[in-house]
Amino acid sequence: MKAFENYEIWWVTGAQLLYGGDAVVAVDGHSKEMVEGLNKSGNIPVKIVYKGTANSSNEVEAVMKAANNDSKCIGIITWMHTFSPAKMWIKGLQALEKPLLHFHTQYNTDIPWDTIDMDFMNLNQSAHGDIEFGHICTRMRVARKVVVGHWKSVEAQKQIAVWARAAAGRADAHNVRCLMFGMNMNNVAVTDGDRVEFEQRMGYHVDYYPVSSLMDYFKKVTDAEADALVEEYKKLYTIKIDESGEKVYWEKVKNAAKAEIALRRVLKDENATAFTTNFDDLGDADIDAPDFCGFDQIPGLASQRLMQEGYGFGAEGDWKTACLQRTLWVMNQGMPKGCSFLEDYTLNFAADCTSSLQSHMLEICPLIATGKPKLEVHFLGIGIRKQQTARLVFTSKTGRGIKATVVDLGNRFRLITSEVECIEPKPMPKLPVASALWVPQPTFEIGAGAWILAGGTHHSAFSYDITAEYWEDFAEMCGIEYIGIDQNTTISGFKQQLRNNEVYYMLNKALK
Repeated sequence: MKAFENYEIWWVTGAQLLYGGDAVVAVDGHSKEMVEGLNKSGNIPVKIVYKGTANSSNEVEAVMKAANNDSKCIGIITWMHTFSPAKMWIKGLQALEKPLLHFHTQYNTDIPWDTIDMDFMNLNQSAHGDIEFGHICTRMRVARKVVVGHWKSVEAQKQIAVWARAAAGRADAHNVRCLMFGMNMNNVAVTDGDRVEFEQRMGYHVDYYPVSSLMDYFKKVTDAEADALVEEYKKLYTIKIDESGEKVYWEKVKNAAKAEIALRRVLKDENATAFTTNFDDLGDADIDAPDFCGFDQIPGLASQRLMQEGYGFGAEGDWKTACLQRTLWVMNQGMPKGCSFLEDYTLNFAADCTSSLQSHMLEICPLIATGKPKLEVHFLGIGIRKQQTARLVFTSKTGRGIKATVVDLGNRFRLITSEVECIEPKPMPKLPVASALWVPQPTFEIGAGAWILAGGTHHSAFSYDITAEYWEDFAEMCGIEYIGIDQNTTISGFKQQLRNNEVYYMLNKALK
């Protein structure tokens, strides 16, 4: 899937007819050149479409309503080339349902000192018009991103690109259906929540899907189909046959291939782009029966490979992380280092560098792997079936990254991010799972402590390429709380931020 090819961003230039038709023609020409330049820059992944000048309240309202009704349009960029009286934007802003970016720029770079006159001043009034527009947005409490800089500036273009990727993630979220193969783990609070409010606020639709129905798909997978997929595995991965022996190894790999084919078909037929599994719910078939036909364990290899293709995944029924991981994959498209579902597993209180080992039973996405993953079969002694099963084994790339999660606090959803530094682990010959080792920033103690204070989860959506800015833009588009942990975080300051946010949301609810 190419995540951005069916999306576009509309550019609307604010003007008015006070200065005459010639001025509007000039505004239009400048706007077309700027939009063309942004599209040719190569820095913005979503096509920008120029929608003309808006010179009256009726024109503003019409273009905003058209944006709402166009499935390709994922957001609006506004720019006030000349002075555009902000009262004419009220009805349009009231109608707008798509994300908004206000670009404070101007067509020319330098003031033409030798030739500047009142005609130039009247036409080039971004310094005036953008402030007027900004005021009405603030008065109306319109959520938006403000980017300041010349349109040819790479830095400004990169800020627009961040917003564009977040807008694509938000648009995709409204089309995400997440299937829960089994429910979330018994008595686990952090993976549960209000699915109705989740869809109202963020767009994701989450459904339970019976594992028995998934097994119906599994039983229909032919040996020939599974064998063909196993041949693909042989080309992609390093084959490593260990204690299981060759016969058991290939039996388990073939079972994993059948699981992948079955899952893929269910997701396609159900028009779903995210899913969860649960190792306590794998169907009712008796694995010791002579005619057994079903999953030998949780479908780890299938989950790893489906994640790589863009399906969101959450372990133990964690539908919030599954949905967020799908959004992360969309935003991350075209970036080099990859993203994955991860879980905080065990701590390393080393004298030289305290760190946290990220892993799971099986399901880590190979997009973050360093080197060629190994296809291995080992015993997994957890859940309803304690069996040998296949998985991809690798360690992650090193370097900076960011983890993200969304939690249900009862009166609101909170999106939390934390900057981390992935480091090289020591060899772990007896731990045959994919893993990452990282140090939360600014220090392990502050980063980990702040995450706990914020109510963060043990599951996260992780990326090397995305920064906090992407997630902050996304949270604002969804109308949910955002809080980030970074190099400047202190525990005392973070606690105060949490207290301030709590007061803000309590008052906001009371006022409504």
